[in-house]
Formats: sequence, C-alpha cells, structure tokens
Amino acid sequence: MPCAPDNIMMATPTNNSLPLKSGDFPTLSVALDYAGAGHTGCNFYSGRGKLTHTLSYTDLREQAQRLARRLNGLALPRGSRMALVADTTPDFLRFFFACQYAGLIPVPLPISLHLGGHEAYVTQLRRLIQNCQASLAMAPEGFEPFLEEASSGLNLALVGGPEVFASLDETQNSLCPLASHELAYIQYTSGSTRWPRGVEVTQAAVMTNLSGIIRNGLQVRSGDRCVSWLPFYHDMGLVGFVLGPIASQLSVDYLSTRDFAMRPRSWLSLMTKSRATISFSPSFGYELCVRRLGEDAKEQYDLSTWRIAGVGAETIRADSLLRFAKALKPNGFTAQSFVACYGMAECSLAITFAPLSKGLAVDRVDGDWLSDKQEARPLPTSLTKTDLQETRCSKFVNCGTPLPGYEVQIRNPDGHVLGERESGTIFVRGASIMRGYFNDPKLTSEVLSSEGWLNTGDIGYWINNSLVVIGRSKDLIIINGRNIWPQDLEFLAEQQSEIRPGDSSAFSVSDPDREELAIMVIQCRESNEEKREQLVNRLRSLVFSELSIPCHIELIPPRTLPRTSSGKLSRSRAKADFLKRVRWEELALLSKTHT
Repeated sequence: MPCAPDNIMMATPTNNSLPLKSGDFPTLSVALDYAGAGHTGCNFYSGRGKLTHTLSYTDLREQAQRLARRLNGLALPRGSRMALVADTTPDFLRFFFACQYAGLIPVPLPISLHLGGHEAYVTQLRRLIQNCQASLAMAPEGFEPFLEEASSGLNLALVGGPEVFASLDETQNSLCPLASHELAYIQYTSGSTRWPRGVEVTQAAVMTNLSGIIRNGLQVRSGDRCVSWLPFYHDMGLVGFVLGPIASQLSVDYLSTRDFAMRPRSWLSLMTKSRATISFSPSFGYELCVRRLGEDAKEQYDLSTWRIAGVGAETIRADSLLRFAKALKPNGFTAQSFVACYGMAECSLAITFAPLSKGLAVDRVDGDWLSDKQEARPLPTSLTKTDLQETRCSKFVNCGTPLPGYEVQIRNPDGHVLGERESGTIFVRGASIMRGYFNDPKLTSEVLSSEGWLNTGDIGYWINNSLVVIGRSKDLIIINGRNIWPQDLEFLAEQQSEIRPGDSSAFSVSDPDREELAIMVIQCRESNEEKREQLVNRLRSLVFSELSIPCHIELIPPRTLPRTSSGKLSRSRAKADFLKRVRWEELALLSKTHT
C-alpha cells in the first residue's frame, strides 16, 4: 500500500552505515538485501517541492518480500511476466522487487498520455501487455482505468491497483528469488525509429553493467546522493536511478517526469534542497531549465555540490548544455560537471563514459567531408570566423571510453572494421548485452550475431580510443549520394529566433520517381502569415547554401511533433504524420518545386 504522507518522519539520509559496495552482487535481490541493512533509501517529491513519500531500503526489502509471498499464492509458472505501469511512486519499486523475490519478470510500461489521448494510450498498453504475454498487471492510482480497459479480454490472472494485490493472502513458503542466469526484467525501447521492442535483460547482464557504471563511470563515493526526474520505464531512469542507487547504497530523491515537464526549475530546487551530487538528463532537460529561469535564479539555487551532471539518451547538444552552465554559473554549477555517456537498453544501460571533472569535449569536423567521405576530418582550431562561414562545421560530443568488459568496433557496410576518424556503424560485445528481444527471434538475429556482436544501429567514429556518436543510421538522409544528418538540418532551424531547440524534425521521403526529398517539419508559434513565409524562405535558402540540397519546410502548431514515451523526438512518426497530410501528387510537385 502507498505510504501516507503523515507517516513520514524525515527524508532518507545521505550517509550510509554500510561499507560501500560497488554493485558487486550476483542479482538485484541480493543488492537490495545488502542495501536494506543500511540507512539509505528514496524520497518522492511533488513539483512544488513537498516531500510526499519516503521509503528506506530496509522497508522496501520487507514490503517487497511480503508482496512476493502474496504473488506466490497465485501459483504462476516461474518467469511469468508482470506488467507494471511505471509511474514515479513507491509502489513501482515494491512491485518490481516483489517480482525479483517471487521469481516473476517485471515489465515496466510507460505512463505517457501525449501519444494521442485516451484511446492511443490504451491501445499502446494493450499491445505491450500482449507482446510480453503478461500474466499479471498493476497500475498505480490514476492509471487503473486505462489498464483495466487495455487488459479487457486478455485473460490475465489478476489486474488492478496495489490494493487488489494487497488483499491476497501471504503464503508461508520460502522465497526463491531470480537467479543470475534468469531474466531480471524486460525493458521496452522508446520506439524512436520503430515499434518498441522488449529487451530481455538477465540478472548477470544488468549487475555487470551496474558495477561498471558505479565503479568506473561515476566513481561513486561515500556521501554521494542522487536526484532524478527520469521515467522509470526508460533505461536511464530504471537502471541508472532505481537500480543504480540500490546497488551502490545511495539515497535518491525523485521528482515525477510530469512534474518536471510542467515545472523544470523544480529539478534545480530539489538539487539545492537535497545537496545532491549526481543527476542525469537528455540535452532537452537542461534546455528546458534554461528557458524557464527567472531573474531571481541566483538567489534561488545552490548547485555547488553537483559533481556529475550526466547527459545522454539522445544526440548531445553541446550548445544547449553550455547555455545551461553559463546561466547557472552564479549558482555554483560548473561546466566541468558535465559527463557525456553513450548507451542503450540493449546493453542494460551504459556503454561508454567520458572522464569525470573534464566537462564536454566537442569535436569540430568538416561536415561536407564527413558527408562525402565518411571521415571526420577535424577543423583547425585556428580557423577565423570568416573561415568557419566558408566551411560547414559539424560539432559532435566525445562520449568517452568503453566500460571494462566491452569490445566496441566501428564497421563499414561491408563489415570491415574501420580506423581512427572513419565513420561507420557501432558494434558492441560484452557481458551486459541483452539476451534478445522477447518472443522475436527474427528481429534478434538481425541485430545480434551468433558471436555476440550487437549492431547498435548508431553511427560513430573513434578519437584516441574514445567514441564519438553521430546519430541513428535509420535517420540518415541520403540526397544525390550525399549523407546528410538530420541534426544538421535541425541545427540550422534552431538558430532562427522563431524556433526553439527541439521544435524541428528532419527526415526524407521518396517522391513518385523514387528520388529522395529532404523534409523539415517545424513547430512554429508565429501566427503572422507574412512572417511565417519569410521564415520558410529564409530557412530554405540557408539549407541550400549550407548543405547544397533542396528542403521542403512545413510549419505546424506548437506541441504537435510526435515524441517517444521517454520524451525524445520520433522522426519516424513525424515522417508518417507528414505522409498522411501530403498526397502522392503533392510529393511530385514538391520535388519539382525544390529542385
């Protein structure tokens, strides 16, 4: 049952009574057993900074084990799946770890309602429940009606809120937690390029990854404390800030993703209040904060304890991050706190980490040379402003070196391993790699070789044994044989005063003659038709002068670009939406107009 606010005595402390262990556990349940012997835990805050729930790891262990005994009374086969609508509440943690102790596989499901409203969300839940072949499903308060509608007719053993499961009788049989060779959970990808896939993550895989993150990536210290607004159904939120703090016995303070989206500054307020040292976000999270900062920011926040400001989960926008650092420098934040990383759910979470206390390392390369030759030729640091205007400069953030135990290769389309600064597809092998996609051996075989190499689908290159990630190969735009990255188009759009970062989405479509045409869909708040036309013409000319390609520009209303459940722009869905709006004959006309 949810903790009532009047049961709260105090937030969980920063310091722990246990000797720090760096994720050196065989399973998640063993990690919680150890953390539960100490004094740390997690706190849940509202968007207005009110402490609503506190849950020590001691209480989490006890409550999860009691719930596991209730679940065991249902006599389900070992390894049965339990779908959990993953709102930012203590109940998610209780049910996730109850599954660990009961020998069931938890499957976190998204809470997003921005995918098109009630019907779209119910349809999404139903497809995920069917895909993972769930036997049980739980939703916290406020989400039960969606879950009940989504699971109607699916013959699940039990569906409902926490109170439904609390009414089950406890069995007295001994618990048999999931072993290291068994699955720890099924993690659905965000679906930015295709329908979400259920990633099978074993206990051994996630514990290996957590150990590398804690010991090598973050170099966790006694006294560290975490803050997170990341969703529990996303790999960075789940592995990084639910499982990671438990595996390192750190306290963590949670703010719901919805509260952060409505009040981005509440993240900074919570960092100030808790004196936290570790927090992560995609680039857009830092950008949202900068947009909402008021004149009184200097008096409101103290970010001097923030030693690791991690960034990942999408293409890293260095300019957005540097604006954040500049704006909050008076509040004690330093740009050296930024730590770039690269990872994906198929690898549990993290693959590479940049070094701590160094800030962002930005590689400036000749964009035309990269497009034409697939080689990241560096631009001299001595270039003048005039030189830069005559040369297309592409900027990428160095994501650091692989964690111990990973092998990483850059390969060309023929499978040949590439050398320094040659761009190609990133392949990864190591103990943290997924077992496969649930119930989809065909898709698994497409990305995971018999030798254990995972095709990440990302494009990157090496600089002195450090990995630079360019973007997703599926997003690549190929016009007249030239490789154009959508980020380059979107960057040009976002330099215009009328367009905010994250308000543009670029992709390509085929016209009736099978020629590719670059498209950019932009959220625009300007209502004056003459000014809108000026923006389109200005941007179209800029794209042609910078990239030598025609581009069709479409302006759409604010808040209409599709996003994934984790908040990332979905170019595939933006393309699908565009094609629904444009007829075949219009594509032919667009192609002729922009040649």
